[in-house]
Amino acid sequence: MLKTFMSPGTTGQRPEPARTATTPSTPPRVAEAADNPREPATPVSSTTSDEGSKLIVGPNIKLKGSEITDCEILVVEGRVEASMNSRDIRIAEGGVFAGRAEIDVAEIRGTFEGDLVARKRLVIYATGRVRGTIRYGAMMVESGGVISGNIGLHNAPPQAGENTPGSVETAKDDAGESAESLTASRTRSRFG
Repeated sequence: MLKTFMSPGTTGQRPEPARTATTPSTPPRVAEAADNPREPATPVSSTTSDEGSKLIVGPNIKLKGSEITDCEILVVEGRVEASMNSRDIRIAEGGVFAGRAEIDVAEIRGTFEGDLVARKRLVIYATGRVRGTIRYGAMMVESGGVISGNIGLHNAPPQAGENTPGSVETAKDDAGESAESLTASRTRSRFG
């Protein structure tokens, strides 16, 4: 019955009664396989993925105070407070990661708070919020996405006597109220 259930094209069908070797319509190989239980069953093909090891922290789940290791992809739908060095992090809308992450690719639809190094690419979607010290190889921020903190290119050394490019600093306007402004020291030094 299990062989019949696992066979392609049998979903929702009742299994047919097993035919014996005396039935002329049954090929001899099929009859032998039915009568010989020691013969291994045909392996069921599974969908292979080149994603590697994946940890999914589901909604309403909190993972706190740990270092995540040997994980190629972290999918955050709940809340994670940890550090990790991995390949990918994917924060779903409603998901929160707080801590330190050194990864190749970050896709943020939820919230990231802390130190983030995206060696290759950082993608912040419209619902994404990123705050902290952020370094990236390449970055894309979708309209509506928010990034704040000390922001700069990965492996770009800061120049002496200047603020780190992209760092957010508090500035006072004429009324004495504080406002955040994005420092563009490299742009100023090149153009004026």
